Amino acid sequence: MNPGLDKLQPYPFAKLAGLKAGIQAPANLPEINLSIGEPKQSPPAFIAEEIITHLHGLAQYPATRGSLTLRETIMRWLTRRFSLQQGLIDPDLQILPVNGTREALFSIAQCLVDRNTESLVMMPNPFYQIYEGAALLAGAEPFYLNTTAETAWLPDLDAVPASAWERCQLLYICTPGNPTGAVMGIDYLVKLIELADHYDFVIASDECYSEIYPSENTPPPGLLEAAVKAGNTDFRHCIVFHSLSKRSNVPGMRSGFVAGDTHLIEKFFRYRTYHGCAMSPYTQAASIAAWNDETHVRNNRELYQNKFSAVCNILEPVMKVRQPEGGFYLWPDLGADDVHSASELYAAKNITVLPGSFLSRENQGINPGCHHVRIALVASMEECTQAANHICDFINQSSSMENT
Repeated sequence: MNPGLDKLQPYPFAKLAGLKAGIQAPANLPEINLSIGEPKQSPPAFIAEEIITHLHGLAQYPATRGSLTLRETIMRWLTRRFSLQQGLIDPDLQILPVNGTREALFSIAQCLVDRNTESLVMMPNPFYQIYEGAALLAGAEPFYLNTTAETAWLPDLDAVPASAWERCQLLYICTPGNPTGAVMGIDYLVKLIELADHYDFVIASDECYSEIYPSENTPPPGLLEAAVKAGNTDFRHCIVFHSLSKRSNVPGMRSGFVAGDTHLIEKFFRYRTYHGCAMSPYTQAASIAAWNDETHVRNNRELYQNKFSAVCNILEPVMKVRQPEGGFYLWPDLGADDVHSASELYAAKNITVLPGSFLSRENQGINPGCHHVRIALVASMEECTQAANHICDFINQSSSMENT
């Protein structure tokens, strides 16, 4: 057996199911689940039409690299979205389609980590648990970088000792962040690239929330964009992960891509040839249509911003809550035990949120997720505002009981 299996912790949603087990939520209130980041807004109809139109592709084995048309479409999207120089990205050598970024974020560690060394895989804390599982199953030691209000929800790079950077083989980042919504600016990303060049480690940038942000005029920057600013036009040590799941509301389609350093992509291609997870031809066809269209993405952003405005207006009087720089999560500080609060909220109002401590690890004397909950504004506007009002009532009632 892989010894890393015994080191895996229960997944956050398994912990959540255990927390809710045995609790009888009020039957007179509708169940509203705001715990999981699964978009509920409707995907554009043309995506389903493309899948149906290309179902004849079932008779073919898909290529691991995907079609040239798909790779060229992705190349043009990256160039437009991140203001890259035309021709800077080679669709043959620097892009690979993947079956959703979750699969790719996990497998990149299996591909790149040298098991014969005492390697570290760094990640923000709190984090997407795939990063930790990928590190452990690749035989590496996870190294947690706390993100708190004091660090503007970003890892404090200056606090990492040189001895840790020297052992680092892979650094996972997420921008905009899950669950905090924090965006890494260009200068911050450039500093990361300089560290990667100096200490010879790979940056795996999870950018699956990059297309959900408040202002059309200020989209979050990406790692490839920062690499160009740093003069790193071959994207050495840099690999980015993008997905249609959040951008186009198609999590069930399992479509994304990785792009960046030619050497890393070639190694990853060799790994994936044996891994056997090529994207189906009809998914490729639908993906081409999705990456080529921005209208539905702008509409998607507008819907999220309307929900953020409405929900934050309701919640601000009773808790510390802020609209994130990107993504669709709220990360409020409850000032109280997050696990107990989530349990009581479900018992009182039939609303499910995710305790922040389920997304983070004890590190340097703190668990940075404690006292926070993650609220995913993925449900309809009606459900989100209804849930916000119920949460407001719950907090007010709890405060009244404490004061009596």
